[in-house]
Order: sequence, then structure tokens, then C-alpha cells
Amino acid sequence: MATDLGELLVPYMPTIRVPKTGDRVFKSECAFSFDSPESEGGLYVCMNTFLGFGREHVERHYRKTGQSVYIHLKRHVKEKATGAAGGNISRRRNGKVFLDLELNRDFNGEDYEYEDEAKLVIFPDHFEIPLPNIEELPALVTIACDAVLNAPSAYKKQEPESWEEEIQVSRHARSLRQLDNGVRVPPSGWKCQKCEMRENLWLNLTDGAMLCGKWFFDGSGGNGHALEHYKETKHPLAVKLDTITPDGADVYSFEEEEAVLDPQISEHLSHFGIDMLQMQKKTENGHHTDNNARPRVSEWEVIQESGMKLKAVYGSGYTGIKNLGNSCYLSTVMQVLFSIPEFQRMYVGNLQKIFDYSPLDPTQDFATQMAKVGHGLLSGQHSKPPMKSELIEQVMKEEYKVLNWHQQKGISPRMLKSLVSRAHPEFSSDRQQDAQEFFLHMINLVERNSTSSENPSYAFRFLVEERVQCCQTRRVRYTQRVDYCIQMPAPIEAATNREELMAFEVKRRESEENMRAPPEPVRARIPFTACLQAFTEPQNVPDFWSSALQAKSAGVKTCRFASFPEYLVVQIKKFTFGVDWVPKKLDLGIDVPDFLDLSRLRATGLQSGEEELPDLMPPIVLPEDTRDNSMSSLDSPEIDEAAVMQLAEMGFPLEACRKAVYYTGNMGPEMAFNWIIAHMEEPDFAEPLLLPSMLEPSISLDNPTGANPLDNSPPEESISILTSMGFPRTRTIQALKATNNNLERALDWIFTHPEEEESEALSNTAEAEPNDNALSNANSHSDSTLSPERGTSGPRVKDGPGRYEIFAVISHMGASTMSGHYVCHIKKEGRWVIYNDHKVSLSERPPKDLGYIYFYHRLSSS
Repeated sequence: MATDLGELLVPYMPTIRVPKTGDRVFKSECAFSFDSPESEGGLYVCMNTFLGFGREHVERHYRKTGQSVYIHLKRHVKEKATGAAGGNISRRRNGKVFLDLELNRDFNGEDYEYEDEAKLVIFPDHFEIPLPNIEELPALVTIACDAVLNAPSAYKKQEPESWEEEIQVSRHARSLRQLDNGVRVPPSGWKCQKCEMRENLWLNLTDGAMLCGKWFFDGSGGNGHALEHYKETKHPLAVKLDTITPDGADVYSFEEEEAVLDPQISEHLSHFGIDMLQMQKKTENGHHTDNNARPRVSEWEVIQESGMKLKAVYGSGYTGIKNLGNSCYLSTVMQVLFSIPEFQRMYVGNLQKIFDYSPLDPTQDFATQMAKVGHGLLSGQHSKPPMKSELIEQVMKEEYKVLNWHQQKGISPRMLKSLVSRAHPEFSSDRQQDAQEFFLHMINLVERNSTSSENPSYAFRFLVEERVQCCQTRRVRYTQRVDYCIQMPAPIEAATNREELMAFEVKRRESEENMRAPPEPVRARIPFTACLQAFTEPQNVPDFWSSALQAKSAGVKTCRFASFPEYLVVQIKKFTFGVDWVPKKLDLGIDVPDFLDLSRLRATGLQSGEEELPDLMPPIVLPEDTRDNSMSSLDSPEIDEAAVMQLAEMGFPLEACRKAVYYTGNMGPEMAFNWIIAHMEEPDFAEPLLLPSMLEPSISLDNPTGANPLDNSPPEESISILTSMGFPRTRTIQALKATNNNLERALDWIFTHPEEEESEALSNTAEAEPNDNALSNANSHSDSTLSPERGTSGPRVKDGPGRYEIFAVISHMGASTMSGHYVCHIKKEGRWVIYNDHKVSLSERPPKDLGYIYFYHRLSSS
């Protein structure tokens, strides 16, 4: 038999690989679906690429690649048998075959046991060889199988990237001497004993001194009084007050100069009257919340509709998403996106086409992973109601309360999250993030990965008309920019309960001064009309340069809609920054309407009687040492480098980021981001910033022809390398220019920008009038969805009436975007549904007044 198996595998031996260092083995989830070894059909792992495939998708991979040898992994989950006395019978558990596979947390480890099975399968005949089979298989095959079975899962290998140095127990912890000086710490109203700081406060565990920290302790502000106190007293340990929870606290050792562990922290805190068990910090289901929980208790209950008998719903469109640990910001955005027909058509309607044309590694393909998540949410395969027998069994066990969610396991977005957050400094972490920022990040990725005319992000895209007026000359300038979301201010001064708020503020200050418990919080109630008015009011333009005066002057800016999107996204600006620069949320409620008519905010353009500002650039002042004829010595214009780096960290070319910040007048990364979106398809997108004054030819002895010395044509060697691969010369030059002459990026640019789109863009460019508007870009082909008034040379938008109806709300609970939890409510089939991670149920009372991001769909003109 051994000889027979050896002969059988001989033709396939060149394709069987042993995983090397750096190879990722996807043995926990299919690349195209959410099948796993626990699924009915198990999981097939290719012995060449180490990609995992469910039973429905493994044939596709075989046909596409010709790879014939796979390991089939199957995990059998069995409920432990119980004896007559009701206890579990001890059974001999089979040794796990593929050892490093994570246990499914949907099953209680104490009530279930796992039996793992592995087979070597040869396609197309599905010939199966049980594993382990050391005696009969060739040595290379045995080694490869063992390596795959024992390799860490693909995502476990990423964990060392976020590894942090282990915190050690302080040598002072067990022998710490505490003074019996009668100090008792109140539950709130804390402030530094030597200054008025109320943030970043540290309690000395020896004498109970409450003092402010320094920035290098945890990145927060302070005057360093805690450190000064240590130098005076040599009392070594201090605890950060707002980190105390039942699970522990942040302790710092001044003598050891590092964060430390204190095993006796509960005893040390009780010495000063602090009961750790009363310090609340919610960590259920991976939701990180802040210790300052009291003002937010009602918010958590109202938004999650706690205490109500919510009815679970199942089927297509009612599938939840598992929380990977502070990933609820991703879950809520994806639920909303895939409730929109444009996204459903693009990714689920084209599912088979996307899968058939996916690259060899579908885990790294954006369209494939979006289609995978979309199908998982809309197919209903992962949201099935419990069987009647299971209902009876659960009632018998008196566990009916947990049954409501038992069958709602949801889908795991781990593969998508790994892809879309790759190289992003924030989204690649396990920390909580801002849902609005992630929404824009996803729109950016959709834009970059939609090469066809069917781009679902167009449904959100609209044009904003900005009118800037010089206050001295009264002249105006009209410009347009692309946007996907309007940020609505929340003017606290317009609250309808101002007297209550003022009384609360007085009581709060008194309680802090007298070290008493704070009063019951009061939530500001703000009319939506006040928010809309604040959004439309003229704003002062800082450092406005008037081209009419050729000098800085006072200027005001107003914004209107040059087009209305199919779907309007409204973000309420609830967050501000504390003294420690941590985003904090304003406690407010807004009576957001179900129906919204913004027709009166339609842009009108230049009006009769208005005089335009001259189209002149501000002069560039050159330093003394650059006043010569050498154009190469010109210093760069003043640019906000912090904004540049923030954009560059998102993956955009550095030179493109510099241009974006410059051309938006250093008005911040958000404006610059919009500029990037509007210009990212232009051939010179990543070329260095060149200003008109720098481009004027200078005739001198060194340059008698007046040729532009800054001409940045691609090197002929680079052009030759790419043309030798079979690409046209014009296409090669365009790719090199778009990637700042980077060969590797230019090759990738060619593959991600089909020639059909190029020819369309070029033909439209040739036909269009020259346009210096900042909104012109390469996406200028014709589209039947364009407004009749809109020319084809501008960004593609789906203009229409400005009347809307609300259909989704993303709500945030917690005091900061860096903590808390997100849920979303979506109106489907005429009823509101709450999506809370993997739990999906009918909403009894959607808390629309406490929302953070609101989604509206356009009403038909009829």
C-alpha cells in the first residue's frame, strides 16, 4: 500500500510545499466564505498556496490553479454526555490533529468537546488518505502535512506585531509602607493638590497625595507635581485615578521609572477608602468603556434598548457580525453599507464574477472580501432560527434567556479587517476607532478599487459649493469640492434646557470644590434646526489672502450643495478634545427628523451684481539665500507637515499629500483628503508640487533656451523596462508619472487601471474645455446618472432632489471615540432593527435623538 500511495503522489510532488517562515496558513476560514473546519463540509487547505476553501469553492481553486493536493480539516463538536447524577461523563478525547486551531467561542468549553479529523485529498477524483499516515506517505508529504497541521493560523502570526513589553511586578509592591494619616479619597471631584489640574491625576499609594502627572507618563498633560512629590518624599508607587476598575489599575513606579504591577493594589487602595469592586468599567463582549461611566449609564441602556424584550430576527439581511475586540465600529458601518442596493448589486449581485476573476490570493483582494462579507450578511446562511427541539431543550435547562442569541453566531470580519486596515496606523490596531473615519476610509477603498463605471460610492458623493467673500472689497470666489458626509455642528448655546444645564454646571463645580459626589447629569437638548442653521452660517476664513487686495484680509465662507447625493450621511459633531488631547463626547440629544428637506440649500453659483476675485496665487516669499537664478534652490511653500504625514500614513504618496495640503490652503487633513479623492486618478497625482512661479522658464547663460529645468519626465531606463514587458510606451509613461517614477508601483498602477478607462478618460479630456477647477479628475467619462446641468469633465455625481427620509443610525456609547461601543439601527421592511454585534433583533424604541451618524435616502420626486 505504501508503494501504491507513493506512486499515486509522484505526479503531485513538485506542487507540495512545506510552509516556510513568513508563509500564512489559512486553516481556520475559507477565502471566499465563512466556512471553517467546524462547518458541515469542513475546510480544504491547498498544499501549495496554504489558502483555505470551503466545499463550494475548492473546485474553483483547483480549476484555476491546477493545484490538486489539499488537506481536508474537519472538527466535530459534540456535547458532553451526562450521567445519571447529571454530571459530565469523562470521555477519552481524541488528540487534536491540527493543534493550533482556535476553539469556537460560540460553544462553552465545559459543555462541549472537540474531535479533529484530517485527510489528504487529491483532486479531481477526491481520493482521500487519512492522516496521520507516516508509514505509507513519502517523507516530504508527511513533513509538509505535519507543518500545515501544526502551523499557527494566519491571523495568529500577526499578533507579535502588536506585542507589548510585559509589565513586571514592582519590587515595592509587597513591602509598601502606607501612612496612617486619615486620608480618604472621594469617588469624584478630584484635582491636583498643588494646582487646578483635574486630568491625569495620580494617587501616591504611601501617603495618599493626589497630584498631576507629566506628559511622559501616558501621553497626557500635567505639571509634574507627582514626580516632584516623589523626589521630596521618596514614596515610590502611584496609581492613575481614572484607570481603577475591578480588574486592576495603572500603577507607576517612580523609583523603577516604568509602569508596574501591584498584586496588592486592592488592599493599598482600600487603605484610602477606595473599593475597587465599586469602580465600574464595562468590558463585556470586548467593548472597552471608560471609568467615568456614571454620566453614560442611561446612554448605554437607552441605545442598546436594555430591559426591553427584544425579539430576535433571522434570515437574509438579519445576520450579525462578531466583535473581534473593539471592532464594532467596523461592524456598524458594514451593516449600513450592505443595506444599500448599490453595494448589494456591486458585490453580491456580481458575486460569481468577482470570485471567478479573483487573483491567486483572494484574501488580499478588496472586491473578493467585500463580496464575501456581503454574501455572508445577505444570504441568511449564518442567521437561522433555532429548531423546535432546541427550544424545548433550552427551556428544560432553564436557559431560555440566552437562547434568543444562541443561534445568532454571526460572521467574523477578520479577513476583511486585516485587508482594509493593512498599514493603517489606527485601524490595524485592536483599539476602538471613530466610525465616521472608518466610513470615509471604506469609501476611499471602494473608490480606489472600482475600475468599472459601477462604483457604489457614487451614491454618497456630492459636490459642495464654497463661496468665499473678501470683507473689504466684497468680491467673491466660487469653488466646488467633493464630499461624502456633512458634519453638523451641535451648538450647546441653542439648547432648549439651558437653565437646567447652567444649574447643573454650578452644582458640578461646587461638588468638585467640596470634594463631594457629582450631581445627576443633565443632557443638553438641541433642536435639529439649530444644528442646520449653524451648518449654513458664514464662517470666518483664517489667514485669508485677498487676490483683489494682494494682501491678507478678513474673509467669510459659506457652503451650499452643488448637488444632492442619492444617500446623505450626516455626522453630528459630538466630540471635542480634553486637556489631555483625548477626544471626549458632549452629552447631548438632538431631535433629528425622519424627513429632511434641504432644497433651500441648493447652490446658486455666481449671482448678478457679484464681482469675482482675480484668479491669482499668493506670492511666495523666498529666503535671502535663494535669491539667485537657480530654480532648484527654491524652498518649498509653507505646508502643514503634520497634516501631510497624517495623510501619508493612510497610504497616499507623500508628494500628493503635500499638494493636497497646499492647494486646500492648510485647512486641515479633512479638506486635503477630499482634494486627494478628487485628483487621485490624474497622471501627475504623485508628482512633486510645482507652483506657477516655479514653472516659468528663466532665460540665463546657463539656460539660454528657457527650457523648464524642473521637467520631470520618466527616466528612459524605466520606460524601457516596462515596455519590454509588453506595455505600450504611452501607457508606461502615464504609469510612471502617476507613481513618481517608482517601477514597482507603476507596474501595479498599470494592472489596476485598465486601458479602456484610460482611453475613455483621454477622449473625454480631449473633448472637454480646459478646466482649472480643483474638482476636475480622471473619472470624467459620461454617465447616465449625471445631472443634466453637470458637465462630463467634473466628478461623477448622482444629483437629484434634496428631500430625504432617514433609514439608518449609528450610535456611540461612551465618553470618547477611543473607547465605548457602537450599535446601529436600520429600517428594513418598514420596521426598525437593532444590530448589536452578532445580535440582531426588532427595535422597540430606536434612540434616534442619541445617534452619531445618520443615513438618509433620497425620496422620489413623485
